[in-house]
Amino acid sequence: MSQEHFPHINKIAFEGPKTKNPLAFRHYNSDEVVGGKKMKDHLRFGVAYWHAMKNQLSDPFGAGTAIRPWDDGSKTVENACRVADACFEFAGKLGIDYYCFHDRDVAPELGSLKASNDALQAVADHLGKLQEKTGIKLLWGTACLFAHPRYNQGAGTSPNADVFSYAAAQVKKAMDVTLQLGGLGYTFWGGREGYSSLLNTDMKRELDHLARLLHMAVDYKKKIGFTGQFYIEPKPREPSTHQYDSDSAACLNFLREYNLLDHFKLNIETNHATLAGHTVQHELTVASGAGALGSIDANAGDELIGWDTDQFPTNIYMTTQIMLCVLKMGGFTTGGLNFDAKVRRESFEPEDLFHAHIGGMDAFARGLKIAHNIVEDGRLGDFVKARYATFDSGIGQQIEKGTIGFDELETHALSLGDTTMPGSGRQEMLENLLNDFIA
Repeated sequence: MSQEHFPHINKIAFEGPKTKNPLAFRHYNSDEVVGGKKMKDHLRFGVAYWHAMKNQLSDPFGAGTAIRPWDDGSKTVENACRVADACFEFAGKLGIDYYCFHDRDVAPELGSLKASNDALQAVADHLGKLQEKTGIKLLWGTACLFAHPRYNQGAGTSPNADVFSYAAAQVKKAMDVTLQLGGLGYTFWGGREGYSSLLNTDMKRELDHLARLLHMAVDYKKKIGFTGQFYIEPKPREPSTHQYDSDSAACLNFLREYNLLDHFKLNIETNHATLAGHTVQHELTVASGAGALGSIDANAGDELIGWDTDQFPTNIYMTTQIMLCVLKMGGFTTGGLNFDAKVRRESFEPEDLFHAHIGGMDAFARGLKIAHNIVEDGRLGDFVKARYATFDSGIGQQIEKGTIGFDELETHALSLGDTTMPGSGRQEMLENLLNDFIA
C-alpha cells in the first residue's frame, strides 16, 4: 500500500453529536461500551467490496459516473491489487474491521477458468498480506454466479449441466480462497436461481439441483476443514421474475426440505425484504425465530422505486428495530453488518464514499444505544410477555406442552361464555414508547 488513494482524508474520528465536521462520527465511538460490549463488537461493520470499490454507479438509463482513480478498468492482477490497497486504506480510515467480496470483485474473470483461478489466487495472496498488515478481516466471501452470460438462466439451477459444473468449480475456488483468508463465513446468493417463465421451467428439478450444489458445498467444506458459517441471502425477484430464495420463510422451508438447515443460516438484506413485501424486522424475526439469523446486509430501499436501490441506511427507527432483533438473539455470533449499499449516481467523488459510510455507521450506533436502552428499561419486553401470560399456566400451558386436545378445549370453551376477549394490543402506546427513546 505504498500509494495513498485517499490522501485528503484523515482517519475518521469520533467528535460527538455537536461537531460540524462532515468527516467525523457523531455517534459511532468504536470503543464505547454498551451493555458490557464495545460498540464495534456489537455492530461488526463490513465494507462491501463490490459497491465501495467497484461500482461505477450506472443505472438502467445511463452510464456510470463514479470517479475511482484506483481502478483503471483493466483485467489485470496489478489493477486488482491496487483496488485491494484502496479498499484496505478506506476501511482503515473508517475504522471498519471487516470486508466482504465476490470472487469477481477482487480479481478479473479471464478467458478460461484456470486463468481466472490463477488471477484470483494471486490477488488472494495480496489480500492476505493486507489483512496481516492491517488486522482487517474477511467477514465472508462468495462467488459471482450471476453476472457472466453463461449464468443467464441460473447457475445451480441452470438447465445445462456444463454450466452447473462451471458454477460448482467457481464455488470450490471461492471457498478455497475464503478459507485461506480466514473468512468467518461464506454466502450463497442466488442472483439468477429462479425463473422468468414457468412455460420452460421444471421447478422441482431445478430446486433438486440447487440443493445438490449446496450439499456438495457442505461436503467440500468438511473436506478442506472450513469452519466458517454458510449463509443463504433471500431475495424475491430482480433479475428473475421469481427467485427460489424469495424470503426468509421460503429459504427456511427449502433448507428443511433438503436437510440443509443444520449447515446454513440466513444473511438478511433490508432492500430485499422491501422487494418481498416485508419489513426487514419481519425477515429478521422469521430467521431469528428459527435460530437461523446469521448476518445482515445493512442498506435501505426506496419504496417508491420497484428495484434494488441499495441505499445507505440512515433511518433511526429502522436501525433501532434491527438492533432490537440482534440484541434479542444475543448479538452476532458469526456475521455482522455489511454495508451492501452504494452512493447515489449523483455522489460520484471518492469522498462521498466516506460520507455514506459515516452516516450508516452513526445511524446504527444510535440504533444500538436506543435498542439497548429499550431492553434495559424493560417496559416493551414486559408488555409482550404479559400479553401472552395466559399461556404460562393452566389451559394455555397445556396447549403449549401438547398435553391437551380438542375435546378438553371444547369443554373449556363451553365454560367461558361468549364475551371472552384478549387484552388491548396497545400498539399506539408502544409506538409512543419507542418515540420516547428515539427523541
